[in-house]
Amino acid sequence: MRAEHDEPGAAGRPAEPEPQRGPEPERTPGQPERTPGQAERAPEQGQGARAGAAKSRRFPSVTEGTVRPEGSGRAVPGAVSTPARQWPMLSVLAATAAGLLTTATGHPRVGCLMIGIALIAAAALRRFLPSVGMLAVRSRFTDMITYGLLGVAITLLALVMEPNPTLDIPFLESAVRFTVR
Repeated sequence: MRAEHDEPGAAGRPAEPEPQRGPEPERTPGQPERTPGQAERAPEQGQGARAGAAKSRRFPSVTEGTVRPEGSGRAVPGAVSTPARQWPMLSVLAATAAGLLTTATGHPRVGCLMIGIALIAAAALRRFLPSVGMLAVRSRFTDMITYGLLGVAITLLALVMEPNPTLDIPFLESAVRFTVR
């Protein structure tokens, strides 16, 4: 009977052949001596990745760079000025500012509707445009859900706002009375 831990191929797997190595690179004076493993990796270190090595599914222990969100590219080519490249974000901000100004001038329902519609439009822009500039914060799905839910919530709140709510929800009055008192 063979000892299974002594032989590399004893567990039912064939023994793996050792990789063939080329001649060792010559050392210049003042250069430290390298072990065989370091000699293999030395030329590839400047490339940032090991050639021929299997890609690991683990996150690297050291961050090598940052990845931009998927839609964070420019909405218009780089030759155009910055405001024109960021038109999706600027249009949503302008509509939101107009809604805030309308609310401040004494028309809260109309102003909140404008803000809600601006957020719903942001969700639509994020969905249908391939690149939306700074409107892309997270993944496309997360941005769409966030902008859409906030826009719908603000729009619904504007519609049920007192006095004279435009949308009448029967159980809302009893729910508010129960939570306030």
